[in-house]
Order: sequence, then structure tokens, then C-alpha cells
Amino acid sequence: MDDRDKGINVVREMIPAITADLENGFPEGAFGRELPELALVNVFGRLWSRDGLDRRSRSLVTLGILIALGSTDELKIHFQIALTNGITREELEEVIYHATGYAGFPAANVAYKIATEALGQ
Repeated sequence: MDDRDKGINVVREMIPAITADLENGFPEGAFGRELPELALVNVFGRLWSRDGLDRRSRSLVTLGILIALGSTDELKIHFQIALTNGITREELEEVIYHATGYAGFPAANVAYKIATEALGQ
């Protein structure tokens, strides 16, 4: 199985609602049309499919990085992915609390606001 197929499988399991969007990519000639393919192959196919960390652990690491970077759009989907990967709401709260000490209160507060929206709170 190549990295693209691995990526499709990972996305189908973690975020099935966007599988078709990633598989089909952007229309021919669209600005940034290779971006979905890069995500599918490199992020989901190569990184999320690696041995060494389970998906639950990868979700925790990913959330910490995204909070620190202030990556609001990605945080929305990754809070939902984290639930799919077995992280509880209480653990998501702890990730945000923990981020106050390492990424700063403003970054954690933004993550809190995004989590409440993404999780329907």
C-alpha cells in the first residue's frame, strides 16, 4: 500500500466527512490545488500511519503543537479527531490547561474557545 492509500484509510477512519474532498483535491487550475494531496500523502499517509505512537498519542502531540502555533483552523478538526482517537473531553481540557504553562495563556484561551465551538459546548 502506498502513502496515498494509507492516507485515505487514515482519513476515512478519523474524519470520514472530508475523505472525498481530500481524495478529489481542488479543481484543475485552482490556486494551491496540490495542498490536499500533500496533506493526504505526507501528513496522513506518512506521519499518522507510522509505528511508534498510537493515534491517541499523536492526537495529544498534535493538539499541543497546534495550540502553541495558534493554528485555529486545524485545531477545529483536531479536537474532533482527538475524540475519535479515544481522548476524553476531560483530557482535552487538561491539554488546554497544560498549554497555559508552555504556550501561554492567550494561546490556551484561543484553544478553549475553538474547542467549545468544535465540541458543541
